[in-house]
Amino acid sequence: MVLVVSEEVREALDAGRAVVALESTIIAHGLPRPRNLRVALELEEEVRRAGAVPATIAVLDGRPQVGLAKDQLERVAGGEGIRKLGRRDLPFAVASAASGATTVSATAQLAALAGIRVFATGGLGGVHREWTVTQDESADLGLLARTRITVVCAGVKSILDVPATLQRLETMGVAVAGYGTDRFPGFYLSDSGHPVDWTLRTPEQVVDVMRAQDTLAAGDTALIVANPVPEEQQLDPELHARVLADALQACEAEGITGQAVTPFLLGYLVRHTDGASLEANLAAVRGNVRLAARIASAWSAR
Repeated sequence: MVLVVSEEVREALDAGRAVVALESTIIAHGLPRPRNLRVALELEEEVRRAGAVPATIAVLDGRPQVGLAKDQLERVAGGEGIRKLGRRDLPFAVASAASGATTVSATAQLAALAGIRVFATGGLGGVHREWTVTQDESADLGLLARTRITVVCAGVKSILDVPATLQRLETMGVAVAGYGTDRFPGFYLSDSGHPVDWTLRTPEQVVDVMRAQDTLAAGDTALIVANPVPEEQQLDPELHARVLADALQACEAEGITGQAVTPFLLGYLVRHTDGASLEANLAAVRGNVRLAARIASAWSAR
């Protein structure tokens, strides 16, 4: 596999400057056009304003790209022939010269291969509801259990089984900390209703943990920095609970299973909250990108 690192990202890495990895699935599959391109450019600018270099990641014509030029962002945002690629899909995409947007698992793997330590995203995947029946859990978890990368996120998607996901992360040895909170955030919500054992309050404290990970050499596992969406920007919790319950019933009634469940539920939430869930999602992503840039800057200055 030929990893193509943009000149800007390569120069920053070689000079020890701050770099933040960004996923591309939100661009290709998570937002309506043409807003998706505007958001992609906005997120990169957020990273730059905070003093770091953005490295949006995708696969184009079978070549993993770490850092996209504007025309490449436009191509991903256009969606024509752009597949959704998880970690397991990367060999197929490379071998068949396919193009695709990378999910959390694929982005984290490619970022780590490029030498990038900090990654910002919205919400992680996790254990799906009714796991005991479906055995369905996201590839994100396994990848984070064997990849040394710091992921700034707003928790896991609230449509998932949050306590089961936290238990799986603990079992896999993945470190989880709340940023400025002792509660695990719930993606659209500031509080999922579940606690975290550790709280970090500054980028420097996050970097201290990253350095301790390296010193202990206890295996390549991720550090999850769970950064809650501000309460004033979260989705109304009562609205969230009501619409999610309806979405789960609709999903069962329509026989939606497997990989189709998550996009169905997220799309249902967008439609039946009049777009409020999408705005909460974007508020969370913006906050995560800004925090990731501050952490990357502190890491580069260590």
